[in-house]
Amino acid sequence: MSLSSSEVSRTRNFCIIAHIDHGKSTLADRLLEVTHTLDRTQMGSAQVLDDMDLEKERGITIKSHAVQMKYNARDGQEYILNLIDTPGHVDFSYEVSRSLAACEGALLIVDATQGVEAQTIANLYLAIDAGLEIIPVINKIDLPSSDVEGVASQIIDLIGIDREDILQVSAKAGTGVDELMDAIIARIPAPKDNKDLPLRALIFDSVFDAYRGAVVYLRIVDGVLNRGDRVRFFANDHLYTADEIGTMSLKRQPKERLAAGNVGYLICSIKDVKDAKVGDTVTHADAPAAERLSGYKDVKPMVYSGLYPINSNEFEDLRESLEKLSLNDASLVYTPETSVALGFGFRCGFLGLLHMEIIQERLEREYGVNIITTVPNVEYRVVLTNSDVIEVDNPSKMPDTAKISHVEEPYVSMQIITLSEYIGNIMKLGMERRGEYRNTDYLDSTRVNMHFEFPLAEIVFDFHDRLKSISKGYASMDYEYIGYRESDLVKLDVLLNGEPVDALSIIVHRSKAYEWGRKLCQKLKGIIPKQMYEVAIQAAIGSRVISRETISAMRKNVLAKCYGGDISRKRKLLEKQKEGKKRMKQVGRVEVPQEAFLAILNIDE
Repeated sequence: MSLSSSEVSRTRNFCIIAHIDHGKSTLADRLLEVTHTLDRTQMGSAQVLDDMDLEKERGITIKSHAVQMKYNARDGQEYILNLIDTPGHVDFSYEVSRSLAACEGALLIVDATQGVEAQTIANLYLAIDAGLEIIPVINKIDLPSSDVEGVASQIIDLIGIDREDILQVSAKAGTGVDELMDAIIARIPAPKDNKDLPLRALIFDSVFDAYRGAVVYLRIVDGVLNRGDRVRFFANDHLYTADEIGTMSLKRQPKERLAAGNVGYLICSIKDVKDAKVGDTVTHADAPAAERLSGYKDVKPMVYSGLYPINSNEFEDLRESLEKLSLNDASLVYTPETSVALGFGFRCGFLGLLHMEIIQERLEREYGVNIITTVPNVEYRVVLTNSDVIEVDNPSKMPDTAKISHVEEPYVSMQIITLSEYIGNIMKLGMERRGEYRNTDYLDSTRVNMHFEFPLAEIVFDFHDRLKSISKGYASMDYEYIGYRESDLVKLDVLLNGEPVDALSIIVHRSKAYEWGRKLCQKLKGIIPKQMYEVAIQAAIGSRVISRETISAMRKNVLAKCYGGDISRKRKLLEKQKEGKKRMKQVGRVEVPQEAFLAILNIDE
């Protein structure tokens, strides 16, 4: 059954945007409860829409979810509410933008104890760009440390709204949720009734079902989709038959028809979730729309790292685990690679550091694979002297310096929201990380919004941790990619007894190369165990060694059995030992322990 015009006018599509830990998933629970989609006894646990253990533990939303609720309003009519829950972290901002494109309105949640933070502003701007109706909501008003009026004035300064338009709720206690439901119905516009136009549906998410293939979550923007229709995907031009369509309460509910304004799912035997790309447009195969919906782009990984099994026998297990994981996460990119030091493994591309961390944890928890991770690095653009351009995501692929004209690295624009007393500390950190300061906006008498431009490589290590520690946990950050810029970058190699260890190579700015080389050699000296022979640890740029540390040999006392006699006897034994050590050094291989690869990550400590 398609939506009639009156039903379209009683449909509301909205999402919730907020900074991490501002109560977004808890508020979603209360909405499910107040609409009787679920009651407290069915819930079992808090944050129903966060179905991964990892999401619950970290208090973050990793995958977006969608749920349809029915609500009997005070005007006596039943409304259909489609809530599209979005991830909050910067790594998933493209997924957020597509979820926003599927909505007409957004609830902007701000914590009454923490105020406006960086991701709040970043996602708010995405929502404003998408033309959404914003309903500001102050959450956690029942906490003793809440500052409702202070936070309200921050929101007024941010979006220029009247004080009486800001709602106050406690998602945990359920206070103010009825007023919020009334505001959703009154202030969020109904979708346009475009069911007479050719079919265009926006894919805002897709998940993999082991029995049915990829399940596509979509919003019908124009036209009507019937079960059994032949459909075409714009991005790859593949044709499929709509085996099953429907809407989503907490479980899928099959329907015969979805019309403009509806949010639902489509199952059509897609073998790979990568064929159902987020942001793509679905249309009819026989009467297609002239053009796709705007805003689609291929998601590019920003951070690369090598994943290797600790036990080389587990290589096939790691391959299978990555295959299964990529079915549920289309943004994970991986290719096999070999390292002299670590053996067989995979080069993986991630959307950002949090995405990388989550993939590693899921591999270890859900699939039981123990892995070594090499240093995360970004993709550089190398312009050769013959004008060819190559993209380098692994330091070992860096061409010879004689062939390089110049190297370009990705830059990001970052905003940091903090208390004004920490401006000096943050400026110092910014200068250390080659940041270019732009400007500072005062949000109120105590909080500032600082703008910087950073090379992405400088923030992929431990920037967030350092920012939190120098601001006593108050600062929050958000960044967006702005493009490539030319930089004076060099490849820093680590040599053990003259042999380069490819997994320890890094690409750094020339101004930092000497300091990094010295620190790295010192760190490795403390980690690599002593051998029976002397081990030289060197850091080199090309053929030029810039730092060296020496691990002295373990000495066996070969003179212990000599109780006396001629000195030549002792000398003969010492010469024999010296020859043996020389021979061992030629054929011996220094085993590099796993901690050595982690040493680069905390080199500043």
